[in-house]
Formats: sequence, structure tokens, C-alpha cells
Amino acid sequence: MSIPKNGNLSVMPLQEFVLEGFEGVPQTQALLFALFLALYVVAILGNLTMIVVITLDARLHSPMYFFLKNLSFVDLCYSSVIAPKALANFLSSSKVITFAGCATQLFFFSLLATSEAFLLAVMAYDRFMAICSPLLYPITMRPSVCACLVLSSYCGGCLNSILQTSFTFTLPFCNSNHIDHFFCDVPPLIQIACADTTINELLLFGICGLIIVGTTLVVLVSYGYITVTILRMHSGGGRHKLFSTCGSHMTAVSLFYGTVFVMYAQPGAVQSMEQGKVVSVFYTLVIPMLNPLIYSLRNKDVQEALWRLGQKHTILISKSG
Repeated sequence: MSIPKNGNLSVMPLQEFVLEGFEGVPQTQALLFALFLALYVVAILGNLTMIVVITLDARLHSPMYFFLKNLSFVDLCYSSVIAPKALANFLSSSKVITFAGCATQLFFFSLLATSEAFLLAVMAYDRFMAICSPLLYPITMRPSVCACLVLSSYCGGCLNSILQTSFTFTLPFCNSNHIDHFFCDVPPLIQIACADTTINELLLFGICGLIIVGTTLVVLVSYGYITVTILRMHSGGGRHKLFSTCGSHMTAVSLFYGTVFVMYAQPGAVQSMEQGKVVSVFYTLVIPMLNPLIYSLRNKDVQEALWRLGQKHTILISKSG
């Protein structure tokens, strides 16, 4: 028997949770459904396009685009972990998710979001090596090293996910099964637990804070050296191209780390669920939608690859016709 936080004795063996999502009249729910659907469709199409273009165009078979393809894969997957259930709940009155389904959603979301944080740091290190040590770059960032860096990112994500999911779902939930969020995440689940959650909160803030601070330091140090190196260049065209390429990455990094920090790495984040819902929309749907646009619109190589792919497609259609 567990003692709830309010002091009343009750036991409620949970088989399912209710995702309360966003409050509002049916018209508001319909508007939110349309917004979520639009963001999700653009995210899916954009990230799939990046994966296909980088895979098919031999000129993009370099470490930078290998990491970018993995970033698109992660964005594609973790928006798909959240969006379909959220969309279904906008049209449903029950909004139920099973206990196992909730644990599965949290596990994969945590795995993929953490992997993205590590991948962004790896991409910064790749740009640092390419710009600051171009002679050593082919050796330092050879295919086996790139594969190991990506694998390490996924392994780091998996480790954090196992810890967060196991510690969260060993808590007793005997007060309520209503989750004040549109998907299963650690902060709203901690809120409805009926036991001391101090360790869980320390684990959340400690590990997430360590990951965010550690990866942010890698990014800042890498781009500090990159900025100094670029400013020493005599070619104005070269400086502009490098700043444009690195600017895309810095935009993606700022958006991701900023929203994740607000949600997970500041004291009081667990209590601010209304703020958390809005912030969560950004890193689950808006950022996966924006990343392909950021990298394609500001990247001449990707634009040219898209044009070449379009030309090949046009030629194939004309020949078949």
C-alpha cells in the first residue's frame, strides 16, 4: 500500500493513463489538430527529403552530411513518437494511453531527444575539425570514426532513456491517472506520483543538466575556434560560405538547447506544466519541421543536390512518356 502526497491511503493499480492535452472548446481542439497536422506533415516531408537527397547524391557523401542525415532520421522518428497519438487525442473524447504505451512513448522520446543533443555536439566537432584542421580532417573524421560517433550518440540516448523510464515507472501512481500533458514525459508523470519524487527530480535535472551543459560546451568551444579561424581568412567569399554553413548549425543548436533547457534543466520546471506544453510543441514538432528548412535554405550544396535530383526525375518522366 502506498501513501499519496495528500496523506490519504489509496491504491490504484493503473492499467492506463489519460492524456489531458490542451484545454479548449471543440473549435479550439480542431484548430490545434490542424496546426499539429501541418507541423507534422512538413516535418515528415522535410526530413524524408533530406535523407533521400543525401543518400542518392554522391557529392553529399561526406561526414557533415552523414551526420545531417542522422539528425533528419532522429527528427523524423521522435516527432513520429509524439504527433500521431496527440493528433488522435484531439479527435477523441477518451484520450487514453495504456501503461505500457506510455512507458514505450517516454522511452523512445527520451532516447531520440537525447541522441539529438549528442548529434548536434558531434556536428559542431565535425565543423571544428574541417575548418581548423583541414589537413587532418580526412584521417580524424574517417568513416569508421563517424560511425562510432553516431553510435555513441545513440548509446548515450539509450542509457539516459533507460534511467529516466525505469526510475519514473517504478513510482506508485495512486492519486490520479490523468497526465497534464499531450504526451508521456517525466515532469507530468512525477506530478501525479504518490511517493517522494526527490530522487527522480534530481535525476532529471542532474542528467539532463549534465548532458545540456556538456554538449553546449562542446558546441561553444568548437565555434569559438571556428570563428577565430574564419576571421583570420583573407578571402571574403570563403568567410561568407563558412559563416553561412555554420550559421545553419548554430540556429538549430540554439532552438533545440534553448527549449530543452527551459523544460528540463531549470528548477521549477516540473511545476510549470502549462508552460511545458507550449515549449514541448517547439521541440517535438516545430524544431523537427524547421531543421530541414534551416539546412536546405542556407546550404548551397543541398540546394544544388535537390536541383540535380529534380532534373533526373524530369528526364526519367520525359523518357517514360
